[in-house]
Amino acid sequence: MSILLALLLDWSLGEPPARLHPVVWMGRYLGWAGRGLPKLSAARAFWAGGLAWGLGALLFVGVYAFLARLLGGLPWWLEVPLTALLLKPLFAFRMLLTEARAVEKALQTSLEAGRARLSFLVSRNTRQLDEDQVRESLLESISENLSDSVIAPLFWYLLLGLPGAALYRFANTADAMWGYRGEWEWAGKWAARADDLMNLLPARLTALLIWGVAPIFALGQLRAEARKTPSPNSGWPMAALALGLGVRLGKPGVYVLNPSSPSPSAGNVQLGLARVVQAGWLGGLLLAGLEVWLHFVLGISR
Repeated sequence: MSILLALLLDWSLGEPPARLHPVVWMGRYLGWAGRGLPKLSAARAFWAGGLAWGLGALLFVGVYAFLARLLGGLPWWLEVPLTALLLKPLFAFRMLLTEARAVEKALQTSLEAGRARLSFLVSRNTRQLDEDQVRESLLESISENLSDSVIAPLFWYLLLGLPGAALYRFANTADAMWGYRGEWEWAGKWAARADDLMNLLPARLTALLIWGVAPIFALGQLRAEARKTPSPNSGWPMAALALGLGVRLGKPGVYVLNPSSPSPSAGNVQLGLARVVQAGWLGGLLLAGLEVWLHFVLGISR
């Protein structure tokens, strides 16, 4: 009920203003709490980073637990839409698709424009990427973010309600800001490991959803390709999209998925976006159906 309504709100209205966006508030907290952490010794950075992560998680989960408790005392016809309003900012489906389409549109203008627009979606350096690599990075990003930005928040909402979705969104935002090697190796260790743990099931579910809308490859292939990436999770949706489109995807010098296939064309990008839309809605409707079943059959309210 709330999941489906939140999806419809996202699809029709998009993101709330930045001043009202809880993920923006999470980012501000992490920016403030992360000041100076990388300059500490390894041991101090590890424990200080873990403490800062834990306090932030406790803060945001506590706020959403309080709000969920307030909503739980309302009649269902009021609880459902208000819960959907609170859930909506914790995932971003329409924005993901809008940003992805903007990259391909920019690439049609010039390679430099495509590189610049891609930098809004990925953390890697885009300045040296050729046209094929820009499209490869774009398809990787939309498949990985289908898990991170859509399926995973809804999955954790289904399991733990609004506090679960808030915890996931905080963990994923912390990983995006702190979970890097180099100077953040130790300060961001907690953030990186928490994000890995919370994405174990959603990433694999996302891969199955991509396969479900176009079951043209063997699941054994998916497993083999997914293991090629350093991340225990991101390789699953990326490999599913690569195999489903019959293209190669990769990060220069790190990994190549489905290496015997050609690099993606503009047509492959359009088909990839269509598959992501289909898989996202399939996953959303599946989770919404499970929410209704939990409520009406088992009597469990989210």
